[in-house]
Amino acid sequence: MTGVQLGDRQDGLLRPARPGLELLLVLGVSLGQSAVYSVLSLADALTRGPLNQQTQTLNPQQSDRAVFDLIEQVLAIAFPLVPVALALYLMGPGVLRRIGLDGRRPGFDVGGGVLLAACIGVPGLALYFGAVALNLNSNVVTSGIGSQWYAVPVLVLSALRAALQEEVIVVAFLVDRLGAKGWRFWAILLTSALLRGSYHLYQGFGGFVGNAVMGVVFVLVYRRWGRLGPLVVAHFLLDLVSFVGYDLLKQLAPGLLP
Repeated sequence: MTGVQLGDRQDGLLRPARPGLELLLVLGVSLGQSAVYSVLSLADALTRGPLNQQTQTLNPQQSDRAVFDLIEQVLAIAFPLVPVALALYLMGPGVLRRIGLDGRRPGFDVGGGVLLAACIGVPGLALYFGAVALNLNSNVVTSGIGSQWYAVPVLVLSALRAALQEEVIVVAFLVDRLGAKGWRFWAILLTSALLRGSYHLYQGFGGFVGNAVMGVVFVLVYRRWGRLGPLVVAHFLLDLVSFVGYDLLKQLAPGLLP
């Protein structure tokens, strides 16, 4: 998508679309904001002592009262999807088909996603343990909900939320908006990868490197296949195994994990 686009009619005039401003606004209420807080979190952790003696918890318990915890967990999943809807809206009519999130090729999307998850998951796990051993990463606890009856459904929805949020905004929308501004592909690729790595800095330097590499792979695959579906499936599977697998293992072997 190139050139100047025309947006909504206001006061009898056509308002030119501003892809750069749109991108900044969407990032400002979503993953760009997360990146800023992630940098602050890492700075705080570095001043507290060795990273591998600290723990970062994903999907933490929101309340010690089950009913309120469940409500807050659901809200924490729903609200981050609003910027996703905004990004899709800004990309215009027919966006789901253009970015390959329309479900027209379910076999390709699922098969490609499984392949991507397998190629990224094992090296990513090795990188994580290596980074922790080298004091470059915190210990990551992927679920703090505990044994509540709603833990697994919430973790599944959380994995789906993360997959949609990150792939729509950091791949499809970012590529679309920066492409509309005439950026070269290598610059778009680097920006997407660095952004993905930056909002994982709260985990440590290993989290940054692993996710930045994943960002490079995902943008290259998106450009090659022209579909976001496989990326969403791969991301969902990676987080699903991490979130639910950790939760189940914690329940089966309480003393094995932090």
